[in-house]
Amino acid sequence: MTTTENKKFVYDFSEGNKNLKNLLGGKGANLAEMTNLGLNIPPGFTITTEACLLYFGNPEKIMKDLRPKVIEHLKMLEKITGKKFGDKNNPLLVSVRSGAPISMPGMMDTVLNLGLNDESVLGLAKQTDNPRFAYDSWRRFLQMFGDVCMGIGDAKFERILDKYKRAIDRNAQDTDLEANDLQKVIADYKALYEKEIGSPFPQDPSTQLFLAIEAVFKSWNNRRAITYRKINNIPDFGTAVNIQAMVFGNKGWNSATGVAFTRDPSTGDNTKFGEYLTNAQGEDVVAGIRTPKKLETLGEEFPEIYKELLETMDKLENHYRDMQDIEFTIEDGKLNILQTRNGKRTPSAAVKIAVDMVKEGSITKEEAIMSIDPNKVAKLLFKSIDENSIVHVLAHGINASPGAVSGKAIFDSDRAEELANQGEKEIILVRPQTKPEDVHGLYASSGVLTQFGGKTSHAAVVARGMGKPAVVGAQDVEIDEENRQFRVDEMVVSEGTWITIDGTTGRVIEGKVPLIEPEIRGEFLELLKIADEIKTLGVRANADTPTDARKAIEFGAEGIGLTRTEHMFMDISRLPIVQNMIMARKTEERQEALNKLLPMQRGDFYEIFKIMEGKPVTIRLLDPPLHEFLPELSTVMLESQELKMTNALSNTLLGTSPLDAEIKKKSKVISLIRSLSEENPMMGLRGCRLGIVWPEINEMQVRAIFEAACELKQQGIEVIPEVMIPLVGMLSELQLVKSQLLEIAEEIIKDSNVDLEYKFGTMIEIPRAALTADEIAIEAEFFSFGTNDLTQMTYGFSRDDAEGKFLPIYLNKDILENNPFEILDQDGVGKLMKIAIELGRKTRPDLKLGICGEHGGDPSSIKFAHTIGLNYVSCSPYRIPVAIIAAAQAAIEQQQK
Repeated sequence: MTTTENKKFVYDFSEGNKNLKNLLGGKGANLAEMTNLGLNIPPGFTITTEACLLYFGNPEKIMKDLRPKVIEHLKMLEKITGKKFGDKNNPLLVSVRSGAPISMPGMMDTVLNLGLNDESVLGLAKQTDNPRFAYDSWRRFLQMFGDVCMGIGDAKFERILDKYKRAIDRNAQDTDLEANDLQKVIADYKALYEKEIGSPFPQDPSTQLFLAIEAVFKSWNNRRAITYRKINNIPDFGTAVNIQAMVFGNKGWNSATGVAFTRDPSTGDNTKFGEYLTNAQGEDVVAGIRTPKKLETLGEEFPEIYKELLETMDKLENHYRDMQDIEFTIEDGKLNILQTRNGKRTPSAAVKIAVDMVKEGSITKEEAIMSIDPNKVAKLLFKSIDENSIVHVLAHGINASPGAVSGKAIFDSDRAEELANQGEKEIILVRPQTKPEDVHGLYASSGVLTQFGGKTSHAAVVARGMGKPAVVGAQDVEIDEENRQFRVDEMVVSEGTWITIDGTTGRVIEGKVPLIEPEIRGEFLELLKIADEIKTLGVRANADTPTDARKAIEFGAEGIGLTRTEHMFMDISRLPIVQNMIMARKTEERQEALNKLLPMQRGDFYEIFKIMEGKPVTIRLLDPPLHEFLPELSTVMLESQELKMTNALSNTLLGTSPLDAEIKKKSKVISLIRSLSEENPMMGLRGCRLGIVWPEINEMQVRAIFEAACELKQQGIEVIPEVMIPLVGMLSELQLVKSQLLEIAEEIIKDSNVDLEYKFGTMIEIPRAALTADEIAIEAEFFSFGTNDLTQMTYGFSRDDAEGKFLPIYLNKDILENNPFEILDQDGVGKLMKIAIELGRKTRPDLKLGICGEHGGDPSSIKFAHTIGLNYVSCSPYRIPVAIIAAAQAAIEQQQK
């Protein structure tokens, strides 16, 4: 059994430093660091995050163990300040503030002015000769303690305060209340407290203190803190509790409180930024009760203090080697620093600050890269919703492709294309789910909203590839295709109505809302150049079209890690040929359709190879089940029934049956769809199995690849094709398919009289392939981990069903820490990858290894890929900057270790 009596749970500010952040929290560690720097920091001590975590296991035991240690440090604080905790004539008042290892602004609780009671407030008034200040401090403490420690809503206190302010003037502020007004407010506050709690307000300062400590501990698990941690992937560190001697910005007009940033947090410009209020306490500045003054005005009111503050700001930025967010209080003309932390900033400001500080010689290139949150950099490439605007959120779905867009809701792809051709640019395609035949509608639209599907659904993958915002799986959106409208509860949105989707957060919003344009500046490109110098992991793009390939090059891709050939079949002009190929009864008929597709595919590959200019291009042969290229069975059956009814009516009235041939054709399609229907199509006739059953499809694709490559080689353009055979689970599968295709490739190269560097490899997406990778590597010259399917098959999850039905519950109940389709499961899927790498390289030491699943754009997964020795990651073109920075961070972290 672990004993806690002798554990060191309490540290004086003089004992800590900034390196103890995980133990003392960010605030406590920085207060200790600034104390050691000799800055004017009000003295205090910190209760550790470890005590907080242990508290949740045994609250009574921890509070009992803490009591003597806290009292011991209080006595030291009394000695330093010359004041006594609980003394009625010269009271020591303290603040009790939270402080997590990772900054969580406003998420947890604070209590100020603790230690006041009915007697000590009189002593404070006499000692300072300022009754108004004393009663204002007592009023504030009552309100904060009642709200934070006892759960009385802050609004109930505010109503009382507003009543007394309105009695003076409808526009009166807190500072207009005199001492006698505040005494009345205090009496009403205490009456409210006794009514709500059932007992009088505690007059004993020790009781107040330990209730406040518990309240701060508990605030670690309040709803807003838990939500913030989930959104920002912050671990369960616990919060420290900082107990600090009070300094007062509300002591009169010679006192003030404020917040200052060493650089502008919105733009990143190297100019001081901040706000302050005279005769106020800290919460007044952030609460918006009074309009704060700009920091530069401080130079007029308090010129000497302003000069001292600017010097302190420079000192702290230089010391911490990052932009600082500083809280300060001026008490009777004396500057006190209450907190410093690395300041929150916009993505564009983060980039500018990092690059500027490298140029200034303030930080190294490595420090600049490590100061950037890769996920936030992605926001620089997309429009976002102006967070200052008021919006009406209709529903939430899955944030499948980032960016925000407003447009008219359009309910079918043909209509979307028609409107786009007429010049309409603001269209949001709204579908129950998208299919291959919707690709023209997706292309024509500015964004897509679906009722069903997950982050790896067709709509999500295609939208990300196109760089268009997408919200999928918004199940509260009930789509009525027939009437071209959707309903959310009682609200109906008809076709042509403006809506906004936010693919970054998953929100569906009523109407057109203000959007902020992406801010891509010179510093952004400079930062990517720095990251590119540092990283060792390659970054490629998932690109299915020439447009994707150009965007990939623009963002710095070193090649293409995945070209999905099925997306080339989805073009509206090609789909009928593909369907004819599928419906062909004889090999000759199928070959006829394939002969029509051949020049189209060859043209696609020619353009992509040409754009990539000698960079490797990995092309995956046809992977999805064929039924995905056919219309819905229910739709065809309905069309067939309508034809039969029309035919019967014609026969009755005219004695003719003009639609017999059409009905026969529909029946053939119905029969084919039924024959291709599978119980579990994602594990059925697809991938290499399709190439074994219908080898002519693969043969056509390989012919198109090598004819395009050889044509460019003849023109003197370097080309490196890499042919990827999907869904291989056995060496024998790969041997059969590869031998068929290798013969075609060599024949074309020979006939073209060129030297062509090329590779044949496979996707590792079936657990058996990972476990027998030593055998697979006999034939495969590269492995590309298809982590979407590998995750699906390892967990036994159907990804679209899982994300729509039970994954949210798993996440809420902490059964899963993260969605495994978003963040790679390093323990399970990652272990399979490690096995495959070790076995594969044992057979083939020069085996090239990459990731081409959606995880290739996730920073934590990229760092894992670096750690296990992959050669590259591949992701959507719009995630390439994220991947480059994450890869550089992985290299830096490895060097540091």
